[in-house]
This record gives sequence, C-alpha cells and structure tokens, in this order.
Amino acid sequence: MFGRKIPLFKLLGFQVNIDFSWFILLFLIVWSLAEGLFPFYFPELDQNTYWWMGIGGALGLFISIVLHEFMHSFVARRFGLPIKGITLFVFGGVAEMDEEPPNAKAEFFMAIAGPLTSIALGAAFYFVYVFGIQNNWPVSVNGITIYLSLINIVLAVFNMLPAFPLDGGRVLRSILWYFKGNLTWATRVSSRVGAAFGALLIALGVLFIFTGNVIGGFWWILIGFFLWNAANISYQQLMMKQFLQGEKVRRFMKTDPVTVPPDLTVDKLINDYIYRYHYKMFPVVQNGHLTSCISTNEIRDLTRNQWETLTVKDVALSCSTDTIVYANDDVVNALNKMNRTGKSRLMVVNSSGDLQGVITLKDLMQFFSLKLDLEQKK
Repeated sequence: MFGRKIPLFKLLGFQVNIDFSWFILLFLIVWSLAEGLFPFYFPELDQNTYWWMGIGGALGLFISIVLHEFMHSFVARRFGLPIKGITLFVFGGVAEMDEEPPNAKAEFFMAIAGPLTSIALGAAFYFVYVFGIQNNWPVSVNGITIYLSLINIVLAVFNMLPAFPLDGGRVLRSILWYFKGNLTWATRVSSRVGAAFGALLIALGVLFIFTGNVIGGFWWILIGFFLWNAANISYQQLMMKQFLQGEKVRRFMKTDPVTVPPDLTVDKLINDYIYRYHYKMFPVVQNGHLTSCISTNEIRDLTRNQWETLTVKDVALSCSTDTIVYANDDVVNALNKMNRTGKSRLMVVNSSGDLQGVITLKDLMQFFSLKLDLEQKK
C-alpha cells in the first residue's frame, strides 16, 4: 500500500510513520483552510493569520488521525494481534497488522474504536471552543477548535460508511462473520459493498465535474478509486493468505537465484546484471554464504567514474531482517513481510547464513492465480 515511509515517533510502543503521499494531503489541507474555509467564515482576519490557522488546523487533524489509528492498534493488541505500527498516508492513516482478527468480536471492537475516538475528539474540541468563546479567546483560536470539532465528526461519519475496508465496512464484516461463521464469505460481501460505494463516489465525482465543481469532483473520484481498489485488494489478500496458509517458503523459492560476487566492479554489476535481469536488488554471495545485499539505491548516488573503480563489496550493505526469510518459515509470513516493506524479492537462508534461494511476489501471485482458477472451476 505504501511507498517510502518516514519514522516519526513512538506512542506507547507503537511506531508512527508517515508516507510521502501524506505531504500532498498536508499541503492541500493547509491551502484549502487558509485560502478557502477560514476566510469565508472569519472574514475580518488578515492573510497571515489565515495561514497560521491553516497550519494549526492541519496539525490538529494530524494528531486526531494518529489518535484514531492508535485506538485501533490499542484494541487490536488487547485481543492479541501484533501491530507493527501506524502509517499516515494521503487518505488518512492505517494500523499495520499482518494477521486477520481472531474472531468477529475482536473485529467489531477494533473497527468501532476509531470512529468512537473521533466522536470523543469532536466533543472535546467543541467543549474547548465553547470555553474559548466564554473566555474571549482570539477568533483565530476559536476558529481552529470548531474546525477540529466538526472535522472529527465528519471523519467518524465517513469512516462508518459500510464500505470495506473503512471502519464501517469492517463493522459490517464482523456482523456478517458473527452470524454466518464464515470470514471468507463475510469479506467477499463487505468487499463488494465497499467496491460499490467506491463506484458510486466515482460517479458522483464525474457529476460534480460536469456541474462545474472540478476540484470537489476530482477528490470524489480519487477517493472512489481508492475505496474500489482497496476493497478488491483486501478480498484478494485474504484469499491468497488462505490458499498459502501452512505452506513453507521452500516450496516456492527458486534454488538457483542470480547472485553477484563481492569483487565485481559496479560497472559490470550494472551492465551484466541489473540491465540484463532487471532486478533492483541482488544477493552478494561468496563460497555459498550470503555476505551482503546490493541494490540500485546504493548505486544511484555514485558517479560514473566510481562505477569502474569501486567493487560491490565497497558499496553493498548488510542484508536486513526485512530482506531475509528461512526455508521452513510459513510462506504467509514471507508474504506479510513483502506487504509491510514493499519488497518483492526475499533472500532465503539457513541458520548458518548460507543462501538457499530467493522467493518472489511474482511467483506467489502466479500460484494464487492458478489455484484460484482451479477452485472456481470446481
């Protein structure tokens, strides 16, 4: 789901990250508040004040989203689900978990925790707004607090739409799961509802554009595509995990991976390996032992003169735990690692650190596609 993430801070043991796409949202929020909403409702203020209000409103929204996702993560941990962290991106935020909830009850309380938190924040900001009015706080401060009150209520209402994977869609899935006792069926139904909502938002966005509301229509279309795509991907991921459950990494790994020696020059690495095999990362192997990993990230900052003088061992980095799995690992764990890190190739090693093979997302997807096709024909 994410591109490059920036770690920000830890909140009670939860790592909070921010995706680069969130900066797009941050700019749009500050700009729309400073140039649109605040000047419309508080016309007596100067332009600099509007921009400071825009920044304050955006920071308040940032904190609100973090608290919303934190409550999801907190409740998930109470039900024994490991949460890797919280990541903010262009459409808000998400609590990162590798496993599905253990039961419908856990799903329900995890899902409902976020909107309830947003409602509580909306009420809290409203009380602050009333207190500020009674005590003659500056108009700019009161404007920010009433905005944060209203936006949290809007977030709660929007998230409670029964459109999976929104919180409301997860509540719907938990109810269906509880009464039917079938997670796959509940996910399929709630995902179809989510995709339908996405299609509806796209249609509304097109309508808004034709009626003259181009910016608003564009955002409705963007959100609609996000919902439609996320709903379909969520169901596919669940089906894929169920098909792969219990399978070991060794079944899917390629035992003859392309490796590079540590004494190879960077120039030969680029021309004989990267341009030939089109991989962004290669395992560096000496006498069968995985010594390090070399990727295009390490080469990108080198000059062309350095390509001919430096060798792979000069620029390669140690392989992190995010790039390594073991042959006897459950392949679902490898898939979760790929989803979490965005890496499509993982090195398979033994306990001694010797390279045994490579497992790729492409191979897992091909297996999933074939098995799904055969299952559908039964």
